[in-house]
Amino acid sequence: MIINILAGGPEEELPELALFSESDVVWVGVDRGVYQLLKRNITPEIAFGDFDSVTPEELVFIESKVNHLNRFKPEKNETDMELALDWALKQNPVKIRLFGATGGRLDHLFANVQLLLHSLLQKNQTSVYIIDRLNEVWVKGPGSFQIEKRSDKKYISFIPATPNVENLTLEGFKYPLKNRHISLGSTLCISNELNSEYGTFSFTEGILIIIRSHD
Repeated sequence: MIINILAGGPEEELPELALFSESDVVWVGVDRGVYQLLKRNITPEIAFGDFDSVTPEELVFIESKVNHLNRFKPEKNETDMELALDWALKQNPVKIRLFGATGGRLDHLFANVQLLLHSLLQKNQTSVYIIDRLNEVWVKGPGSFQIEKRSDKKYISFIPATPNVENLTLEGFKYPLKNRHISLGSTLCISNELNSEYGTFSFTEGILIIIRSHD
């Protein structure tokens, strides 16, 4: 099972959501993202939010279409996205994709990236991605990983999320590395590219934010 979560980020930042509607997908709506899903004839299995970003008329429409609507007060300790992600992780899917998580307010963007880090630090085995029209973001802890070349998002960046990332090795890349130490704040690994159909990256300590991008 794959869980797709659509939040209420700017609509122009969204990819074509129909491309992510595999047969084993469960859709989850977050705040205005619920309305955006319904506009695309996608009915979410469950919805979360305080719904302060929809009109009264839109909320009535949402309530008429969604069976499992979890409504919260605006004054709370978690963002709507965090509440939805917590629910999704408990379902033990193989993958979670977050849409509508970028663009607009920078505080929400940074909070959503931190949700990826929080999931990793909790040692959750589910892969969580942030995806928009031009970017795909995920995080990794120590290990060795294969990555595939994609024409739609050819640039690959590795950004340290911890004070130190140790022994970073990049193979099959335009700019390879061998057992390199990377410190927090370094821009050494921005805008790399794959030389072949597949490459690998590995490191022994720290956390990396990986971003695939398209100009």
